[in-house]
Amino acid sequence: MSNVTRLHHALPLPPDVVAAINGLDASLIKAIAESKSAGLPQGMIVALLQGHAHAETHKMVAK
Repeated sequence: MSNVTRLHHALPLPPDVVAAINGLDASLIKAIAESKSAGLPQGMIVALLQGHAHAETHKMVAK
C-alpha cells in the first residue's frame, strides 16, 4: 500500500488531532496483534473492522 497517503503526513493538522490519530492507530495495531495471537481468523478480523468502519461511516453521513 505504498500508494496510500496518510492525511496527517500530507496536511498540516493540529497537534491534538495528530495525537488522536496516532492513538487510534496504535490501539488498532495492538487489538489486531492480540486478535491474531489469540487465534482469531484473519477473515474475522477484517470483517469486524470493516463492519465497524461501515457503521461509523453511516453515522457520519446520516447527520
